[in-house]
Amino acid sequence: MSRIAAKFAALRQEGRGALVTYLQAFDPDRETYRAILHGLPAAGADVIEVGVPFTDPMADGPSIQKAGQRALKAGATAAGVLDLVRSLRTLDDTTPVVLMGYYNPILTYGVEAFCKDAATAGADGLIIVDVPPEEADEVEPHATANGLDLIRLIAPTTDEARLPKVLAATTGFIYYVAITGITGTRSADYASMAPTIANLKRHTDLPVAIGFGIRSPAQAAEAAQAADGAVVGTALVDTLAASLDSEGRAGPDTVKNVLGQVSGLAQAVRAARKVAA
Repeated sequence: MSRIAAKFAALRQEGRGALVTYLQAFDPDRETYRAILHGLPAAGADVIEVGVPFTDPMADGPSIQKAGQRALKAGATAAGVLDLVRSLRTLDDTTPVVLMGYYNPILTYGVEAFCKDAATAGADGLIIVDVPPEEADEVEPHATANGLDLIRLIAPTTDEARLPKVLAATTGFIYYVAITGITGTRSADYASMAPTIANLKRHTDLPVAIGFGIRSPAQAAEAAQAADGAVVGTALVDTLAASLDSEGRAGPDTVKNVLGQVSGLAQAVRAARKVAA
């Protein structure tokens, strides 16, 4: 059983949803991000999404765009991201890690080599925002061969005709995009999404995590009640950014502030006590 499947199965037994966290690797620098990454499991992150920095993140709003710029300025590379995942695995061998980003850095690295090296480093899955199932033939064989889940995005605009095609190409879990548009720009009524998620689950046994726009512990709890997990990214990135100095360098409270926010989100998700379907 993969780490992702094992984690969601364990949470189902506990009767609660998952807290999935997202931050850009190397933001604001390698060592500060490493400290945050190493602290995420203890703070309460059930699944860790590691953002792979890219110059043109088309699905992301201003906060994550700026995070990517800081990360690239700090020297982020795909190889460096994998090295950070490898460092986490020296401390934690159970928390699932998903690499989230865009196709260009993977293509530049070499798709086959990237999938092999990502798995060797300890990654469990990929979210490649700009590679739909119809265009995944260059990625899917190598991801599958190396035991990497390919996690797909389902949007409010995904219709009943397209849904089976997307689900058939998905493993690990489904990332349900709660809003139309880019990350971090607005929020949805997560409590009202239960019927939408229930309809989605009629087509699949995979866990469903809701993301885009979740900013508060209360919203994370609502999302974890409606689905199997809540993905929080921009809110964490904003907390990190607020702790930086005028030159974009980490402050004395950067790591503490981010991990403290994760802890608060985790407590809310755990209190929601959602029994996953």
